[in-house]
Amino acid sequence: MSRAMIPSQQKLAEKLTILNDRGNGMLTRIYNIKKMLGNHDNKPPFLSDKNMEPALRVLLRRFPQYDSKASQLGIVNSMKAEIAKSLSLYYYTFVDILDFKDHVVDLLTTIDACQVHMDITLNFDLTKNYLDLISSYVSIMILVSKVEDRKSVLALFNAAHEFLHGKGDQMYPRLGQMFLDYDPPMKKLAEEFVPHSRFLMPALLSLSKVYPQRNHPAEQMRSQQVLSIISEPSKMSTVVGLDMIQCEYQSLDTMEKWIIYGLMLCYNSLSEAHVWDLWKTALGSGYILQLCRDEVLHIHSYIVTFFDSLKGYSHHNKRVTDVKELQTHALQTSPGIHRERRKFLRSTLRELSLIFTDQPGLLGPKGLFVIQALSIARDEVNWLLRHVVNPPGKRHNIKLPPEEFLDRQLPELLFYMEELKGLVKKYNQVIQRYYVQFLSGYDAVHLNQLIQNLAMCPEDESVILSSFYNTISAVTVKQVEENELFDFRGLRLDWFRLQTYTSMSKAGLMLQDHQVLAKQMNTIVFHTKMVDYLDELLIETGDLSIYCFYTTLFEHQFKQCMEFPAQHRFSIIFPMICGHFMNATHPLCPEERHSIGTTSVQYAHWFLKEMSEEVNQVITAICEEQCMLSYKLLPKHSAALIMKSSQKNKKVKKGDKKEVKDKEPEKPGQESKRKYRENFTRMDKLHMALTELCYAINYSNIIQVWEHGFVPREFFLQQLELRFNKALVGMMMYNPETNEIAKPSELLNGVRAYMSVLQCIENYVHIDIARVFNNVLPQQTQPTDSTGEKTITSNYTNWYLEVLLRRVTVNPGQIVYSPRYKAFVSIFSEGQLPFAAEEYADITELRALAELIGPYGMKYMGERLMLNIASQVDELKKLVIQNKDILLQLRTSFDKPDTMRELCRKLQKIKTSSSSHKNAPSDVDIVLMRMIIVGVLLSFRSLAQEALRDTLEDRIPFLMGSIRDLHHYVPSTKEALPTSLKQQVVNELASSAGLQCNVDPTLCNALRTLKIEHAEDEYTVACLLMVFIAVSIPKLARTDIAAYKASLEGHQNNAHCLAKAINALAGAMFTNHGPGDVEDRLKEFLALASSSLLRLGQEHDKEVIKNRESVYLLLDQIVQESPFLTMDLLESCFPYALLRNAYHTTYKASATEP
Repeated sequence: MSRAMIPSQQKLAEKLTILNDRGNGMLTRIYNIKKMLGNHDNKPPFLSDKNMEPALRVLLRRFPQYDSKASQLGIVNSMKAEIAKSLSLYYYTFVDILDFKDHVVDLLTTIDACQVHMDITLNFDLTKNYLDLISSYVSIMILVSKVEDRKSVLALFNAAHEFLHGKGDQMYPRLGQMFLDYDPPMKKLAEEFVPHSRFLMPALLSLSKVYPQRNHPAEQMRSQQVLSIISEPSKMSTVVGLDMIQCEYQSLDTMEKWIIYGLMLCYNSLSEAHVWDLWKTALGSGYILQLCRDEVLHIHSYIVTFFDSLKGYSHHNKRVTDVKELQTHALQTSPGIHRERRKFLRSTLRELSLIFTDQPGLLGPKGLFVIQALSIARDEVNWLLRHVVNPPGKRHNIKLPPEEFLDRQLPELLFYMEELKGLVKKYNQVIQRYYVQFLSGYDAVHLNQLIQNLAMCPEDESVILSSFYNTISAVTVKQVEENELFDFRGLRLDWFRLQTYTSMSKAGLMLQDHQVLAKQMNTIVFHTKMVDYLDELLIETGDLSIYCFYTTLFEHQFKQCMEFPAQHRFSIIFPMICGHFMNATHPLCPEERHSIGTTSVQYAHWFLKEMSEEVNQVITAICEEQCMLSYKLLPKHSAALIMKSSQKNKKVKKGDKKEVKDKEPEKPGQESKRKYRENFTRMDKLHMALTELCYAINYSNIIQVWEHGFVPREFFLQQLELRFNKALVGMMMYNPETNEIAKPSELLNGVRAYMSVLQCIENYVHIDIARVFNNVLPQQTQPTDSTGEKTITSNYTNWYLEVLLRRVTVNPGQIVYSPRYKAFVSIFSEGQLPFAAEEYADITELRALAELIGPYGMKYMGERLMLNIASQVDELKKLVIQNKDILLQLRTSFDKPDTMRELCRKLQKIKTSSSSHKNAPSDVDIVLMRMIIVGVLLSFRSLAQEALRDTLEDRIPFLMGSIRDLHHYVPSTKEALPTSLKQQVVNELASSAGLQCNVDPTLCNALRTLKIEHAEDEYTVACLLMVFIAVSIPKLARTDIAAYKASLEGHQNNAHCLAKAINALAGAMFTNHGPGDVEDRLKEFLALASSSLLRLGQEHDKEVIKNRESVYLLLDQIVQESPFLTMDLLESCFPYALLRNAYHTTYKASATEP
């Protein structure tokens, strides 16, 4: 005696839920197997090994049977462990699929036995899960049939298993038979579903109440005001009341798959008109059907092949013809229909986004609109992706223009999808409050009334219904305010169970007889999802993880977006979509999580980097324009206008009536004039592009992608800093080959223009541009930046030391340091290429340089300069040592004129240079030359220090006042430091701020670092060097270019720079090597020098005294420069009348020069 089937014991709801999840996992696993076996690089190497081919032929000849003793299988035996290990994942996946198939068949048989009535408008969860299960089952079997080498994998693994364990795997015979039966799969599946069609067809036909209403063209959707909140202003805050609320956001793609698969399985029902109409509509939507991810079917061709395989099908020819006609119709019309639908969705989603942003309270009553919009838009995106990648083949004889699938405005649609999701997440408490009140205030009351009106209700069903009422009536707004977590999963599962109980043929409570109750419960389920299942609902309807499997197209769409200025603001959607990729993973395939996660992170990083580079390119273009405009405002460009104006005035005075129409030079500000606002200039376009791109960068604070947080503004800032750093060096226009470089004042002007543009960026993006300046500009004060590249400081230091000052020293008489003009001035002569040193080395340019590279950069330049001086001093010391004996005699004989004269003549004849040429310079000439070089370098250093001091006085006057006070009054600290050391520390500070010190600490440090290659007493050498210089000065009177230029206040050969050199070297050397007797040594020097110069008055050779008066002036300049010597001391050594006469003579001579 057969027992009655008790519905509650069949657990249909639980089985459907579990099997659907397992089906998705199986699809994911078989998809990965197909990809791996289809890729030559990823498949096990032995499957492609030629030595394995004989064994594979034996295994596949009578698959699944084979002779295990065949000699060809010896290679399998030798590699059995490797084969078993490599193929176990594939084999046991096939075993799991067989197990899944058995459970599906068993469940479908149970559903048939229970005579369950399916209607998606009533028992939505039951029907949806039922159709999902069938769809997953069919997709798995089709995907298995598409796996390459599936039979080889199966047979090889079984053979290896047999060699390892002495017998084959127990599942192998059934697996082999399954592969044979389901190749191709649809014919066998159709046979299997003959008994199930009695219950499958009502489920499919119930879709005719939903699918046609959802599958409208854009024109009809527009006319019906679909998803429009403002179409009826009076009902704007009214809740959306629908009988089939869960069907309203059910995926169209999924419904089409249900219809196509279901009617292929029940193909005999296609003869009915209403069934054919449903089939026709589904097949007209497109020609590609998704199997899993990017695995697709050309569905019309597949159906034709399936119908051709059916023998004895009465309507075979007609159906094949009809399907081919539907294919042609779909190819011709579906691209246009979907293109128009995307256009409609763009405007609709934009409208919804604007309304909900302005009035987030409407997310409560109109929350369904968001879910519907996301579902429809997601379906359209999926449709476009699979059809773009799989265009019609040549055999279809239909040429579609490329623009049919080219949607340049797709990023806008994607952006508004993400924006709606963001609004829902942002205002989730608003939605929760609304639906909690709705559940307890309306749904519970209405449900209670329906329960009370039930004429007869079995006890089990009554308990479940009462629990529904109790659950939803107990929720309160206070729970929302206290951030209490809601969980209605139990209620939804109970409703699923109740659907199965009440949909069976002999149920005590028939759901189809209580349609109002069913629809109310479906509405309640949706309302509970809006309270506790909101994130999952957004993933269900708006997930775009499909892009993970269309990465080439994803890249192409991004590049297309960046090329189309109108879509720039939506470019941020691409890195945001990368955050969806992990939704594509499944717990049954954990091994793919890492690869998908890595892909998502890499693409997010690439997108943000490209966006940042694009923004920076626009900013660079704007900066270049602004720099050019700023360059035109430089004073030097006014010269042309002044000259033209003066020429015009001269013509008017002469009465020249001939008018020559010259082209009027464009004046600054002319570029801003325009007659019409429609005239878009390049700057307008650049600012528009900047606005759009910055909107994208500023849209999201952080983008979460697989346990990583991407901050778009940080990407932008990093790129901006790198580009700004390069731009600063680039604006120098430094060419080491031609030694060309921009003037510091022009560079400073350009940098200021560049920075003014960057400061404007704060109006577009919420960033701290001062941080960029603080990170980049200090790097330019160092010799290298953070990337190891040369900086402004490095390039200018090299140029001034190696180019400008080398020209000054190598070509004496051509570039003169002028104390009057505080500049190095070029003296041009015929036949020379003009080089205006004053354009680079005057006080104005050096102030600009000081502002650019700051105290750190100026200190670096000073240190490099002092190292050059130190090398010159080292050479001077060598000369001193070589002439030590004569210099010692000179030092002690300054009061013996005759002895001094003889010794000086002897010294002037000495030549220690390696050159044997008779015109080779003597040691005296070399000493003077090197000392003048030192003087030139120190003059430049003095000028640079003054420029730095002026700049700092302007920028930090109060701090400079404090430094000056410290310098004048060395503080008496408690530390046990000697006064000289305290003074040295303070001098270092003062020198870094540009203040002049009696003894230059930088020069002291440079001289201290010299390697002592001789064992002589350094103090003695320093004293003798001063003697050498003192007795060599009269030699300058012989030089033609030693004449004093009153207009420049300097000697043409820069001999006046000796004053700085003598004082600075004396101070540094006697501080380093002596007891600090700088003043005494300078007095000794002054006595020797004055004695030597006075002897010039006794000379009668005109060649010797050619520039005697000019040389006399050196003594006055040395005393003027010295902090240790006084004019009284000079007058005691050298008659002031001679100095006065010397000044008179030189100034008179300068006045008569042309």
